[in-house]
Amino acid sequence: MYSNSTDTLDITGQLPKGLQALMHKAQEGTEIGAMAALPRRSFLKVATASGFALGVFPLLTHAQATASTTAASSLKPTQQPSAFVRIDRDGTVTVTINRLEFGQGVQTGLPMILAEELDADWRLVKSQHGNADPAYVDPAFGMHLTGGSGSIKNSYTQYRELGARTRAMLVSAAAAQWGVDAGSLRTQQGVVVGPGGKRLTYGELAEAAMKLPVPEAVTLKDPKQFRIIGKPTGRLDARAKSSGGQSYGIDVRLPGMLTAVVAHPPVFAGKVKSLDDAAARAIPGVKAVLRVPLDRGGEGVAVVAEGYWAAKRGRDALKVDWDTSGIEKVDSAQQLTSYRALAQKTGTLKYDADVSKLAAAPKKISAEFVFPYLAHAPMEPLNCTVQLSGQGADARAELWLGTQMPGLDAMAASKVLGVAPQNVKMNVQMAGGGFGRRAIASSDYVVEACNVAKAARGAGLTAAVRTLWSREDDIKGGYYRPMHVHRAEIGFDAKGEILAWDHVIVGQSIVGGTPFEGFMVKDGVDGTMVEGMKEPYEIPMRLSVHHPKLNVPVLWWRSVGSTHTAYVMETLIDEIARGTGQDPVAYRLRQFGTKHPRHTAALQLAVSKSGYGKRTLTAGRAWGVAVHESFNTVVAYVVEASVKDNTPVLHSVTAGVHCNLAINPTSIEAQIQGGALMGLSMCLPGAAITLKDGVVEQSNFGDFPVPRITDMPAVAVFIVPSADAPTGLGEPGLPPLAPAFANAVARLTGKAPRELPFKLA
Repeated sequence: MYSNSTDTLDITGQLPKGLQALMHKAQEGTEIGAMAALPRRSFLKVATASGFALGVFPLLTHAQATASTTAASSLKPTQQPSAFVRIDRDGTVTVTINRLEFGQGVQTGLPMILAEELDADWRLVKSQHGNADPAYVDPAFGMHLTGGSGSIKNSYTQYRELGARTRAMLVSAAAAQWGVDAGSLRTQQGVVVGPGGKRLTYGELAEAAMKLPVPEAVTLKDPKQFRIIGKPTGRLDARAKSSGGQSYGIDVRLPGMLTAVVAHPPVFAGKVKSLDDAAARAIPGVKAVLRVPLDRGGEGVAVVAEGYWAAKRGRDALKVDWDTSGIEKVDSAQQLTSYRALAQKTGTLKYDADVSKLAAAPKKISAEFVFPYLAHAPMEPLNCTVQLSGQGADARAELWLGTQMPGLDAMAASKVLGVAPQNVKMNVQMAGGGFGRRAIASSDYVVEACNVAKAARGAGLTAAVRTLWSREDDIKGGYYRPMHVHRAEIGFDAKGEILAWDHVIVGQSIVGGTPFEGFMVKDGVDGTMVEGMKEPYEIPMRLSVHHPKLNVPVLWWRSVGSTHTAYVMETLIDEIARGTGQDPVAYRLRQFGTKHPRHTAALQLAVSKSGYGKRTLTAGRAWGVAVHESFNTVVAYVVEASVKDNTPVLHSVTAGVHCNLAINPTSIEAQIQGGALMGLSMCLPGAAITLKDGVVEQSNFGDFPVPRITDMPAVAVFIVPSADAPTGLGEPGLPPLAPAFANAVARLTGKAPRELPFKLA
């Protein structure tokens, strides 16, 4: 039934370069990655009122009480099974996920992988979040992370082995009870089957199994035997979400809990010059008005009250005179002018190909692209609840929040609060979106919540404090995808052969000014800014960058650098095809040659399913094509679009996806559709964050719109069959949508938009 597995984790280059560096730094045992270790002997076997944790697992408080300084990454997956799976007496299997669930479906995908090797009855499988315990670090990099589209990719083998080890222990327990050789037994949907048809459920065997040692070596299934992996499966959290029963971080309620909202300065890093809080303190329910330190050296005013409404009314009643003297006040128009000037100069080199053929090239393209700042704007606004207790060495902190980096945030909380790291407990909650906003090196909103809780306690308030941002707070005062300007000079011949490509990118480094700058910026180039450039095309490119420093916080945004590099590459490749009278699909396929079979397969699948080249479109409509690889997954889009009253309209999207093995096709379909939706959001009027006199001009979905149902086309998703280990999916659906849309517009108007959001008038 089983064969030896050769599955390995191939992680090289599969994360944004910045995150890769972050992970590797953590592996080196810095304070970022080092948390309390879990010595193997401390993996206590746990019996609860309802069931058993198979293997050995320390609960969080026990783990943190060990206070070892060994790096978390020293733990091996073989040492962790019961941290991830619990079997109740009724046979219910609860799988703990080592990632944040914020809409991507990992709370179903990871349990599917474990249940496959466990041979569990899927109808009895549940899932729950892990926390900041070292057991839940990314197995590839040794730190807590939900990002880089790595949840399934990096934990695929880990969860398979966890399931296989648990199954082996159950089989051994049954063999001992029946007095037979374990090799004579088989498992089937949560049951061990023995000689003569004897049957014992996993629930009946769990107590005995937990007394057995964890096997070091296990044999994994041949993928041909999979019965759960690869089957379209509904999400385990679907019922709770569709019925309104799902609880998120914002829903946390604790006895006596207070709520705080913070008045932030209008300009980043501004401080309080004077404060009149008399009216705020008079609001019923307001408990305290506190000046608190903020991100980037700023200062704000927190209103702590009995509930959000009282806190917000209190904040609205504040009279604050802000000190913004001596602080850079960014103006978007002036910024664009300076960026354009920089783009005319060669910057720090990433690639240095010979571009001497550019001057004499028979055909040329000279192009400038402009991409604005973008906000993450998750549906669930930022929030963090902090409970402080104890004093001195016994001081403790407990936090509830949806976070992509609970370990990093725990370290930040420890530092701000002066609480020993092992005394900081993180309760990871379901999050309503994030797109990168909940994975931030500065832990800005976590640090802010800790400062508020600390100040509140100093004011005599001992209850837990939930610090809550409104959507306006986050859009006006958050972190943003940087603004970028690209300049390209391309020379090519009549056959479309690219002779020289000279390219300059201007944009802030997303790690500039953070603790990660020293090792995430190589030779003066932030690797996240240039990922996706040149690939997969074999072209002579000179690529250089400028990283201006401005007083605007920047951060990775879903699909990171590919949000702009895919657009530039795929619209220019398309323009070369048009300029030489070639079909854009045929031109790309010829460029891929035999070196990029996954690109070829994804594009050909999208083309064949869309009807491209076979079906005649109605008058006024045109095809658009783009293909891009990010996080080791290739997504090709063939779209159908029109232009009405100078407004582009997207009618349909057909996706070809090469993500290797499809764990849950239903989830993949949803991920690609969601990515396409977010890619579309970059194109629509108003999708830009701008600044005037240092102040962000947008504040909510009214002036920073997201696509409505009427904007969303039908998105058909098709997956290239493969049995290879899965690659990332959280982000790859986003990058190729906008260039495919733009290429369709170019066929209707003669020119692809070179500034986002689209402006045709």
